[in-house]
Amino acid sequence: MKQLNIVLQGVGSTVQLLFRSLSYAGTLPRQWPRFIEQCYMIGYTTLPIVAILSFFIGTVLALEAGYSMSDFGAKEYIGSLVGLSMARELGPMMTAVLLAGRVGSAITAELASMKVYQEIDALTIMNIPAAKILVLPRLAAVLVMMPVLTVISNIVGWFGGSVVARYVSSLGISPEAYFAALRHFTKFKDVMNGVEKAEVFGFVVVLVCCNIGLNTKGGPREIGAAVTRAVVTSLILILVLDYFVTKVLV
Repeated sequence: MKQLNIVLQGVGSTVQLLFRSLSYAGTLPRQWPRFIEQCYMIGYTTLPIVAILSFFIGTVLALEAGYSMSDFGAKEYIGSLVGLSMARELGPMMTAVLLAGRVGSAITAELASMKVYQEIDALTIMNIPAAKILVLPRLAAVLVMMPVLTVISNIVGWFGGSVVARYVSSLGISPEAYFAALRHFTKFKDVMNGVEKAEVFGFVVVLVCCNIGLNTKGGPREIGAAVTRAVVTSLILILVLDYFVTKVLV
């Protein structure tokens, strides 16, 4: 019962933070420098690890699919499997997981430190809402950058699959045949469904991490606990939301 109350309190405080942040949406144009800074932090600094991981996910997909499909004489369809898997599921999912681990943890640590060392209280005394300057720019930035990261993840993953399909001797699929199968079976709708998933995942991750950071209490030790709680909560929510969003989009 106690755990249920804690969960319900967390959901309630997160929803309240969301509405408080949205109430300041009209001030976003005046916060352009903060918005650009968060776009840089969420997008540009996360891009290298997203690209590296996506490339090797694509290679592994192509390798596993190639060996399995070769047994049925269907290895020419490797491109279709890699294309659909990356676009609909693995691209948005892995981008969101990396966002939670890299960006979400940093957001929680920063806001939790500000809370513990009373910087949030100082903002309140100066009548500067934390939701306005600390949360809203991050929420706006993640909505802009998640589609970019997801599309790049898809493209790099597709390219990684084509490298394996071409240069693994037992497969020997030309890039032309690989991408022809990919284009035939992977539609624009599939890519957009993945982008929509990524938008939901990213928005929820940033909102949850901001809420946990702003509600941290205690001393410096609690900062680490808040970061752990934020990342674990984000990963669980990504998996849960993945089911429901897929159910809606299919």
